[in-house]
Amino acid sequence: MRKNLKPKAYIYPLPVLIIGTYDENGVPNAMNAAWGTVCDENKVSICIDKGHKTVKNLLKTKEFTVAIADIKNVVPADYVGVVSGNKEPDKLAKTGWTIIKSEHINAPIIAELPLVLECRLVSYNTETEICIGEVVNVSVDENILTEKEKIDLNKLNPICYDTFAHGYYTLGEKVGTAFFDGLKIK
Repeated sequence: MRKNLKPKAYIYPLPVLIIGTYDENGVPNAMNAAWGTVCDENKVSICIDKGHKTVKNLLKTKEFTVAIADIKNVVPADYVGVVSGNKEPDKLAKTGWTIIKSEHINAPIIAELPLVLECRLVSYNTETEICIGEVVNVSVDENILTEKEKIDLNKLNPICYDTFAHGYYTLGEKVGTAFFDGLKIK
């Protein structure tokens, strides 16, 4: 039996993304955003409300970072989502995170987050509030790489957001191989 729910975009899992920017004075800021995805091989798309300090910053600098939050950083990742940079200008100081300036763009890298995409702004639509960024570099902690320098999902241990229950979750075990398993019924 099936049941109908009120219309809402329940897409699972939603990644927990930490968007990093600098303001006009070089002060780092970060926010938690779960409405993001890949929109091309080297581009990301994130829906970010135009009232956020992050949007104001990235529209000025035209550059930002997108880090994948992991299980070790649930508390500070949630903190940068519940505290506004508009009201707490130096909110990153309370997280305990180490900020490193990217070598490739004018945006902060959070050292404790093992996977960071360094992006240049392609577009931001003030009506849809969709930000498109081109990935110009991927900064990764070597501890999450395999011997073949691929990202090991189990070592990364990313968290996901459940928009229905407002919870953070880890991913489970591998259950199949993409672009292969379906060939069994081809």
